[in-house]
Amino acid sequence: MNKKLFSTKHKNHHHTLDALTSQNVTIVFVLNFFFAILEFIFGFLFNSTAILSDAVHDTGDAVAIGLAWFFQKFSKRGEDNKFSFGYQRFSLLGAVLTSVILITGSFVVLFESVPRLLNPQPVQASGMLGLAIFAIVANGFGAWLLARGSSRNESILNLHALEDVLGWLGVLIVSITLHFVNWYWLDPLLSIAIALFILSKALPKFVGTLRILLESVPLDVDYSDLLLELENLPEVRAITQFIIWSIDGEQNAAMIHILIPQNQDFTTAKVAVRKLLEAHHVCQSAIELDETQIEHECHLKYEK
Repeated sequence: MNKKLFSTKHKNHHHTLDALTSQNVTIVFVLNFFFAILEFIFGFLFNSTAILSDAVHDTGDAVAIGLAWFFQKFSKRGEDNKFSFGYQRFSLLGAVLTSVILITGSFVVLFESVPRLLNPQPVQASGMLGLAIFAIVANGFGAWLLARGSSRNESILNLHALEDVLGWLGVLIVSITLHFVNWYWLDPLLSIAIALFILSKALPKFVGTLRILLESVPLDVDYSDLLLELENLPEVRAITQFIIWSIDGEQNAAMIHILIPQNQDFTTAKVAVRKLLEAHHVCQSAIELDETQIEHECHLKYEK
């Protein structure tokens, strides 16, 4: 009875945490989306490329939050007759779409900002100042809200919120400076800095996601070392095929065909191989074992 009561309380607590996480992420999504619209409007009104560049940043964050939340739930579906591997890779679509939006937007901002850096144009410093103060308060609230959470999603989104606060602090400093000196080149300079910062984050993420989709060897796995360790197992005589890839960037999978010594127990060999693979972050594996050599041109490729 006590175990059932504990299980019920634990389950209710888990659902409560999920509800709080969903609520917090929803609030931050609305904040980012709302500010992205405001920044595009006031960026044009104030003639500020710095605000427009941050609008691109907030748009990317809003899209990332929305798609990540949707695809995270969608990717939890199990395998079926349409997707026999399951839906885990759908979580990568959000990363690809978000990266494309951020990269495209950043290049547009750079295209607009570089000419303005060479030929500065007046901006409305007072409007920038008021919007910056409002944005710092709102984004600071979002960062504080997410800092209270314990989920991985909230931790990642908290970093995005803190980046937004730092970006708006830059806008605040520029707007205050422009009240005293007409250094209008500071506005496009800040927008270029923000765009380059976004590119430094988005490009590696885009390339990394493409690597996963193209089924390259996971970055956290040393293929050569792992192959050598497998070959050195006493239960293994030769490895004729070894394929390893990442399912969604977090879980790795492998297919391996192994020749074992005569009279070697199949179960013992399979357990030894799977244990070694799991030590190298391979959570799913398909292992085929043979005692005799089957003639094929690639079978001796990895033989000792």
